[in-house]
Amino acid sequence: MSSQAYKATQSAKPGEIERHWYVVDAEDQTLGRLATRIAVVLRGKHKPAFTPHVDTGDFVVVVNAEKVQLSGRKRETKTYYRHTGYPGGIKSATADEVLSGPFPDRVLRRAVRGMLPKNALGRKLLSKLKIYAGPDHPHQAQKPEVLPQ
Repeated sequence: MSSQAYKATQSAKPGEIERHWYVVDAEDQTLGRLATRIAVVLRGKHKPAFTPHVDTGDFVVVVNAEKVQLSGRKRETKTYYRHTGYPGGIKSATADEVLSGPFPDRVLRRAVRGMLPKNALGRKLLSKLKIYAGPDHPHQAQKPEVLPQ
């Protein structure tokens, strides 16, 4: 045995985590690259105390989600599917139709959701994502900082 004491790996506990609020302007940003940055912050991978099975992430507020960019011809060719729950109720829409429709935030929310864990932790992380189509958001009281590049 060596004279050095064994030090166990520290695991983050839910009550000890310090949460921050970040705001991101999605205008003229590429969808996948933006979604990756957001998923990393929601998951908490940017922190030294990251623990895979604990929610160590921060809150993210996205504004101007309707002005997000898609590379190539994805705006016309990428198809989003959803199901109403009724027989024969499959609906499809292109990315351009979704972005110009009543819920343009769904494109970014779905991209981020695909990058999070597919379990209860992933659903909890997604609830910390706030997306707004326009430039205004109701989270001024939390004093969100601009998300660093």
